[in-house]
Amino acid sequence: MDSIDVEEESVLTAIFKDAFPESWQSDPNFVQYLSELSSYGVEKLAQEPDRLTEEKTQILEETQNLAFQNYKTFIQTAECSKEIFEDFQIIEQHVEGLLDKLPEFSQQCSDVLKKAQDISSSRRMNSLTLQRHTQLLEILELPQLMDTCVRNGYYDEALELASHVKRLEKKHSGIPVIANIVNEVKMSTQLMLNQLIQQLRTNVQLPACLRVIGYLRRMDVFTEVELRIKFLQARDSWFQGILEAVPKEDAYTHISKTIEVSRVNLFDIITQYRAIFSDEDPLLSTSKDDSLNEGALFHTWIVQKVSQFLGILEADLARGVGGRLDSILGQCMYFGLSFSRVGADFRGLLTPIFQQAALNGLLFTLQEANKRFEDSMRSYSLLSASSSMGGLPYNSTTQSGQLYPPTILLDFYPLAAYCNDILTALNELRLCAPVALVTEVSNALHNSFLHVNKIILAFHRAEETTFDRKEKERFDKFCSAYAHSLVPYINKCLQALYPQAQLALILGVTVSELNKIFYFLNIFFPHRLFTLGTVTFK
Repeated sequence: MDSIDVEEESVLTAIFKDAFPESWQSDPNFVQYLSELSSYGVEKLAQEPDRLTEEKTQILEETQNLAFQNYKTFIQTAECSKEIFEDFQIIEQHVEGLLDKLPEFSQQCSDVLKKAQDISSSRRMNSLTLQRHTQLLEILELPQLMDTCVRNGYYDEALELASHVKRLEKKHSGIPVIANIVNEVKMSTQLMLNQLIQQLRTNVQLPACLRVIGYLRRMDVFTEVELRIKFLQARDSWFQGILEAVPKEDAYTHISKTIEVSRVNLFDIITQYRAIFSDEDPLLSTSKDDSLNEGALFHTWIVQKVSQFLGILEADLARGVGGRLDSILGQCMYFGLSFSRVGADFRGLLTPIFQQAALNGLLFTLQEANKRFEDSMRSYSLLSASSSMGGLPYNSTTQSGQLYPPTILLDFYPLAAYCNDILTALNELRLCAPVALVTEVSNALHNSFLHVNKIILAFHRAEETTFDRKEKERFDKFCSAYAHSLVPYINKCLQALYPQAQLALILGVTVSELNKIFYFLNIFFPHRLFTLGTVTFK
């Protein structure tokens, strides 16, 4: 049945396809009416236009009546439609605005979503951080704990913390917090290094030195050579501070205290170094790569300290030690002997220094003696000499074995004063009289006597025209006392200071042979050098 209807509908549509608009084909009422119309007979089909007209008129009247009866509703409907139209326009505008803002809103929604994700991730991290709070707190407190250990001297614990931080750095070097912790711990490590080196600059004993060097080695900041250099620098800085604290006003006090301080403290430093750093013989050991020899480093430091001491010694001796040269020599020899136990005996270096000091002291005293003799001769008057002239001349046979000055010098106070000055010089020299200076001492005395000769001759030339017979006799006795008593007596004193037997033993000759040598060299002032007593002054 359905297939018959479909076929009829197709036929009708094909017949009347040009009689009505295509849009009517989709209207089911039109299709139904067209089917009914096709089933009418001729009569009914002829009546159909009238019926349609009448039905149209009737519908129109009903519509008019309906509109008349419900005009208010239509007006309200129109107004409502107008308002709805206006509302739709407003809605359309809002929709257009909404469409314009939708991309921005979408972007903001994306941003909010991203922030929400970040907040969620941060929340998860915070939750994880809260769970690991104890472990994180321990890591964050590492710098403070390190600083506390260093400042309180807990170096073992500080080294363990530093080692732990190094491991953290290797594992998590890219984390900023770990990097900050590492930097702070390095600052504390540097403070620890400074404290350890500062301890070496104090009066630290061997056990403490061993601990400090052990800590420095565990820190692994210095090579072995650098560690030795740092140790010597620090200990030398402390030693220099002690030397600078020694009073410098008096030369004898300064050199005495310097010797004591150097002997005790340098020996301690050497002992500490050898206990901490094991070396072979520094003169025999050699480095494999021809680099810095560790043993030679220490040897060089000892040589530098000995040279420094010798420089101080030489400077203080040049200032003068008040006739206590023998005391200084004894202390220095003991100092050198104590250093011989550590293979640094420097006593051989003391000889030229003390020889020069002894010679300088003798030359200075002789120079002062010459000046005083010259001053006394300027104001000396032969009339003021003792009238008794009861002094005895020098006699080597009667004074054998004795070194008392000849009493005849008391009659001429310039000669007596000069003799006392010479004896003072020889007595000071006697305390430290190196045999090697025998020639220099002899020459110094020889030059002093030559100077005295010139002074006496100048006095004679100046006063010769005013001499009377008595004054001439007194001047002859003055010259005789000088040439035959003072000069032989000083010669005897010089022989007592340097015995001929000792000189002969050193030279490997007999005493008689030595006398022949002295005769030819004029070392011990033969009388032919001093002929004032036999000169006739005109």
